[in-house]
Amino acid sequence: MTLITKKRSAIAVAILILGAGAWYYQHKQQTPKDEEPRFRTVAVDKGTITQTVTASGTLNPVALINVGSQVSGTVLELKADFNDRVKQGQVLLRLDPTIFNAQIKQSEASLASAESSKRLAQATLERNQKLVTQNYISASALDQAKREVEVADANIQLARAQLDRVRADFNNSVIRSPIDGVIIKRTIDLGQTVAASFQTPNLFQIARDLTKMQIDTNVSEADVGALKEGQPARFVVDAYPDREFDASLRQFRLAANVQQNVVTYNVVLDVDNKDELLKPGMTAQVRLVVGNRQNVLRIPTAALRYKLSDEEIAREAKKQKELAKNGDKSAAANAAASIPPPDIDDDIGFRSKSDITRSFKIYKLDDKNQAKPVDIKIGLSNFRFTEVLSGDLKLADKVITRALDKSAGSQ
Repeated sequence: MTLITKKRSAIAVAILILGAGAWYYQHKQQTPKDEEPRFRTVAVDKGTITQTVTASGTLNPVALINVGSQVSGTVLELKADFNDRVKQGQVLLRLDPTIFNAQIKQSEASLASAESSKRLAQATLERNQKLVTQNYISASALDQAKREVEVADANIQLARAQLDRVRADFNNSVIRSPIDGVIIKRTIDLGQTVAASFQTPNLFQIARDLTKMQIDTNVSEADVGALKEGQPARFVVDAYPDREFDASLRQFRLAANVQQNVVTYNVVLDVDNKDELLKPGMTAQVRLVVGNRQNVLRIPTAALRYKLSDEEIAREAKKQKELAKNGDKSAAANAAASIPPPDIDDDIGFRSKSDITRSFKIYKLDDKNQAKPVDIKIGLSNFRFTEVLSGDLKLADKVITRALDKSAGSQ
């Protein structure tokens, strides 16, 4: 090969390389860059959904007895203290019996005087009965003697009643436990005066059985429709933040509580406290399980709240025009379908309430990564997942939960 031929070949190769480079550069300039993701999406999957009702309540003993005093006096002996386990009939405290003993003696003396008066009246009556037959006294004098006997009988009954009363007061000066239980509160001390003149003072609070407790809580009126007796519940207390306890709904009380136009209802839950870890007065954060579905089609609940903004609708319209300009008819049709029509007010007065409240419009990504609206009906829902009952959704479909903020650099 001559030198001239080699030069021509080199020039031809150089021209080809320059042409290929120019074509690549021009093609690169004309080829659109991969579109950055504009939405946060989550794939549709199957799993378990548990719907709960949350509430805050207080742990209390099932039976709580307030022990008081019917009589006044000074505490002479105190035989029970906080946390003591007591038996029914056990002495808790004694009041000073001095006044009660004096009242008993006074009543006994009044009874003896009444009985003496009756004996005198009876003897007078017997004597007058003999005298009236001999016409020494009038019949009216005999009637008067009979009346004196009847008055004496009445005075005896009154004296006996007064004696029974003071004896009862004496017995009531000894305070006894009405049940078997645990003393959780004591409001009296040795030497303190108990005044029972106007109302019965509460001296002790006794819990019948701390192995069985209850949670008294309030549930919003929006949640009571799902409550039924026997429903399971879980709760936590601040004393054991890493442990959950079981409970069950025992009673739903019909009396409504209204505070600042907020309506709630009292709900009572049974708690097994066999280890006695739970104490009266603890605050419980309760979750009542009102529904459970397993292996159901579900989407993130955040997808129900997402709506295309006006800016996103305008962006979709612009993209539609670009696709139509490039001659991609099918893609343009898909882009047009992804733009929802404007909302039109319609009369829903005759539509089923369940259809209105359980129907939602969500958005999923189609094959061209465009937001496509999908009408669905939902079932159980919680703050994480929502059950899909019907709609154009299948496993692995990507539903939109929110739009990414490009200005903030979100991914």
